[in-house]
Amino acid sequence: MPVKEYVGLSRIVGPLVVVQGVSGVGYEDLVEIVYRGERRAGQVVLLEEDKAIVQVFEGTKGLIREETRVRFLGEPLRVPLSRNLVGRVLDGLGRPRDGQGKVMASLRRDIGGLPINPVSRVYPRSFIQTGISAIDGMMTLIRGQKLPIFSGSGLPHVRLAVQIARQAKVRGEDEEFVVVFAAIGLRHDEAEFVRRGLEETGAIKNAVMVLNLADDPTVERIATPRVALTIAEYLAFDEEMHVLAILVDMTNYCEALREISNFRGEVPGRKGYPGYMYSDLASIYERAGIIQGRRGSLTQLPVLAMPNDDITHPIPDLTGYITEGQIVLSRDLHRQGIYPPIAVLPSLSRLMKDGVGEGYTREDHPELAAQLFASYSYAQSVRSLATIIGTEELTEVDRKYLDFAKRFEEEFVKQGFEEERSIEETLDLGWKMLSLLPRGELHQVKEKYIEKYWKG
Repeated sequence: MPVKEYVGLSRIVGPLVVVQGVSGVGYEDLVEIVYRGERRAGQVVLLEEDKAIVQVFEGTKGLIREETRVRFLGEPLRVPLSRNLVGRVLDGLGRPRDGQGKVMASLRRDIGGLPINPVSRVYPRSFIQTGISAIDGMMTLIRGQKLPIFSGSGLPHVRLAVQIARQAKVRGEDEEFVVVFAAIGLRHDEAEFVRRGLEETGAIKNAVMVLNLADDPTVERIATPRVALTIAEYLAFDEEMHVLAILVDMTNYCEALREISNFRGEVPGRKGYPGYMYSDLASIYERAGIIQGRRGSLTQLPVLAMPNDDITHPIPDLTGYITEGQIVLSRDLHRQGIYPPIAVLPSLSRLMKDGVGEGYTREDHPELAAQLFASYSYAQSVRSLATIIGTEELTEVDRKYLDFAKRFEEEFVKQGFEEERSIEETLDLGWKMLSLLPRGELHQVKEKYIEKYWKG
């Protein structure tokens, strides 16, 4: 499609510019804004008769309406795709941010992506080992799954995301695995922590980092997860790798979505977020999966900080409807000095049952996880009772449950930032925790597993 150029803007509103008298322009077409030799990128976000509303990625500061030229390029935002992207750091629009020069690629693809045909989807099986016991043992991440982390302001979700990016792997000698890490609206210190965390351990060699900082243009934040997922889809379904896409922080993405929606003058929904936020988030999360006939897989781990620790807030609420479980971080555990502060009871992986056990992890894994969950849940009830009647009034068995809960949090859930545990080490540690309880309390596991693994 030929390039169309117009001179002059009718309005400038925040990061948006309005161009009158346009024709033959498409929704989401890429735009070049030229002002006194300076070029900025933009995208058509709304069309009304002969009027186009364009969001400018670098912002509109300094533009003068009468002197600004707008060139409609006739194509959507595309990102260059190649295996050479592995090991690179890009900005939120897919441009190099690491000083290593242009990405050499013969293929460019629309960041909007293509929905996976439900008929061609393969049900997720097998697991991704994160090296973190609470996740691998209790809420296992399955290939092709979308499993969010629900955190809160001040909790170490960025630290946890970096640890997962460094340690994550798939079991198998000939399996290629890569992490695509999308940093969305992070502060400079957080972004530097992510970059150093990946570079110092060499993990960056098997990762692609798409970096959008807090002081980068808001509209760029809208593109960042889509750029990252377009790269992830290419590596998974064209290059047939197993890809883990980590998106931190989706709350920043939703805040940008609300801000742009307000600039457009759209009718707000819950708490001022646009009414289409559910479908918008679904267009991101549903890009995870496995396609029939392809060896690769795309797994998503979105991370979001719940405003005011409110799990019913629209962002975690809508995310929970779309995804397959959640990993919840606990402020109470964080105050106790437990890292990672993963709250086991409200966390779950809905696809875990189909990717663990014999042939995947170990034969005893499903029943071991169920017993740990049941025992820890009962121990929490005992803790509540002890605050009322005192520890001395508890039965001997209940006091063992109190000891179990304390040891479970301090030895099983808690582990160092540099500490990586294999799935076998995690399961053996789980049995060590159960060995603190009387044998008669193990109702969720078969006798043959008790005989083989219980050390009480």
